[in-house]
Amino acid sequence: MSKYGFDNQLYIEKQSAEIQKRISDLGGKLYLEFGGKLFDDFHASRVLPGFAPDSKIQMLKALSDKAEILIAINAGDIIKNKIRGDLGITYDQDVLRLIDAFRGFGLFVSTVVITCYTPQPSVDAFQKKLEKLGLQVARHYVIEGYPYNVSGIVSENGFGKNDYVKTQRPLVVVTAPGPGSGKLAVCLSQLYHEHLHGVQAGYAKFETFPIWNLPLKHPVNLAYEAATADLNDVNMIDPYHLEYYGVTTVNYNRDVEAFPVLNAVFEKISGSSPYHSPTDMGVNMAGYAIVDDEFCRKASCDEIIRRYYAAKCDLRRDRGTETAVEKIEMLMRQLGIGIQDRPCVAAAKARAEETEAPAVSIQLPDGRLVTGRTSDLLGPSAAALLNAVKGLCNMSRETLLIARSVIEPIQELKVGPLGNHNPRLHSDEVLIALAISAGLGEEAARAMEKLDQLRGCQAHSTVILPQVDADIYRKLGIHLTCEPVYPTKKLYHK
Repeated sequence: MSKYGFDNQLYIEKQSAEIQKRISDLGGKLYLEFGGKLFDDFHASRVLPGFAPDSKIQMLKALSDKAEILIAINAGDIIKNKIRGDLGITYDQDVLRLIDAFRGFGLFVSTVVITCYTPQPSVDAFQKKLEKLGLQVARHYVIEGYPYNVSGIVSENGFGKNDYVKTQRPLVVVTAPGPGSGKLAVCLSQLYHEHLHGVQAGYAKFETFPIWNLPLKHPVNLAYEAATADLNDVNMIDPYHLEYYGVTTVNYNRDVEAFPVLNAVFEKISGSSPYHSPTDMGVNMAGYAIVDDEFCRKASCDEIIRRYYAAKCDLRRDRGTETAVEKIEMLMRQLGIGIQDRPCVAAAKARAEETEAPAVSIQLPDGRLVTGRTSDLLGPSAAALLNAVKGLCNMSRETLLIARSVIEPIQELKVGPLGNHNPRLHSDEVLIALAISAGLGEEAARAMEKLDQLRGCQAHSTVILPQVDADIYRKLGIHLTCEPVYPTKKLYHK
């Protein structure tokens, strides 16, 4: 799938230039609130084919001599051991992961800010841990009446109680492990203290979606609504921008609702606000880097259908809500799309009906569909992977890539010393077996070389796959959906 709808290099260049311009326009120092994922933004790469998952970090890397990073974490999330669902780690662990990742790109992390600080053993222990690691830590406190009591917030008993971080560089990026961490409050508190210290500084927000200069109902923007269906975010026309400039732009409900209060805080801190609308506050240039609108529309419709299946599976696992499913169904109706627009769905279901067992289908880059069935040796996801690389090599399905003599010892290990009940190989295990076989035969070696070509392929399973299989598909870049059905009638599912 080599076609691109998005020019990644153009995006990095335009985004870097816009941020530098904003720094200059706001007096030489900018606090930039970063929304969304800085690393591994796979949603953006799916709806904007050509967008590199690490685009944002590469853009920051281009500004590394001008930038420093503050990481915000809410004390309540430390106390509750809040988990990042996509990574399975706590927010405090993710702070350490983020610091390592930023440093790996040569970026300077100056401070961790603990927001909504309350003196709790777990919070204080985390601060001590950070300080032992040589990191600077600041505390920000709960402010009564935040965010509506502007006079109380912008006072000695409001932002004035917070620790002031003496930042060193013109671009200060404020990020966090996840939503609700207090990034905006950190930015505003710093603006208050900078003003007291005679430093002219400004604020801007960098959020990729919704894309402000695409139509409200553009599939790229609707895909963002589908991705945040559980948060009940809604894209809307920015009324402030339309009233002031007479130009229609797109924002989302939370920013529009918060703008009057935010603007009042700016005015209270420095006497005036540089912004007339929520759109003014953004620095997102993604819309200017779309080079094939039709291709991005199609990719976004595909993403909405995938989000529909994900929401259905979350509901089946008791992690989601009917409301989220219904919202995505509404978006699909608006666009006139459905599961029939995902060819791998029908192929997987047909194979499952034929074999009376779970099946997986993968659509190859040229549109061909291959399937994998459940057998005594392989699970359906593992079988589908082997059939996919055979297809890419133009081998027949009957070609034996892995000898039974390689598979059977792995099965014996699984059901013997490891105590598993299911002897069938999962996707990770079959890839290890394929790698071993690649050293023994030319056909397996050829098949191994084709694994990279699976990136961007669509796949569907007639059952909820075990996490290990889903993870392998994700790592290979295969866009997987699953029917909201477990493979067995057991009460407990891993």
